Amino acid sequence: MNTHLILSFLRDIQAHNERGWFQDHRDMYLAARDDFERGVEKAILRITGFDPSIAHVTVKDTTYRFYRDTRFSPDKSPYKTHLGAYICARGKKSFHGGYYIHLEPGNCMLACGNYWLPTNILTACRNEIMANTEEWLRCVANPQFLRLFGKPGGQMEQQQKGFGLTMLKTAPAGFPRDYEQIAYLRMKDYCCWHKVADDFFEGDRWLDEMERVFKVAKPMVDFVNLVIDDYE
Repeated sequence: MNTHLILSFLRDIQAHNERGWFQDHRDMYLAARDDFERGVEKAILRITGFDPSIAHVTVKDTTYRFYRDTRFSPDKSPYKTHLGAYICARGKKSFHGGYYIHLEPGNCMLACGNYWLPTNILTACRNEIMANTEEWLRCVANPQFLRLFGKPGGQMEQQQKGFGLTMLKTAPAGFPRDYEQIAYLRMKDYCCWHKVADDFFEGDRWLDEMERVFKVAKPMVDFVNLVIDDYE
């Protein structure tokens, strides 16, 4: 990808997040979007090599509108200030976990998994973790996973890596407080992320590192998806 082109536009929209400026510079947006989507297409092909379940996914299936939904937000800025793609076998709106790439000045990242799971699915995931703790720990407590993503907890805005976007303050209702791996039951999602430098996505070499990172996360994603898919 041409990260200079993409991030330059995103910095400009951060500084001029208004419809008039956007309309006057729409050609810059289209150039950045098209270059990003070509990168996403390459990412899909690379991921298909180790996860054939996403082979049918198209670029359109993975990307989002650049216009923000401001109806329920105090921030009325009309445009997003990042470009992202969620590569998921069952679509962007599915609970099924997938792979995410994110370009934003000073906040570029790779992420895997899912978020905002409903209570019934979370409960099922927690039960599965308790029933198969050793298998779960092989997925999330091995040296590679810990080095790339760390342990549960933390805020994405403040950390370079993390596992779990939101956490309960205590054990979920109905689960034992003294369970040795209680941190994994307190998680309200199973999303792991790894932030990268702004120039990470430049050219095509990033595809090798993306593949390495996503392969480390895939066993965790597969473990959770086996539970989630029973509900979809």
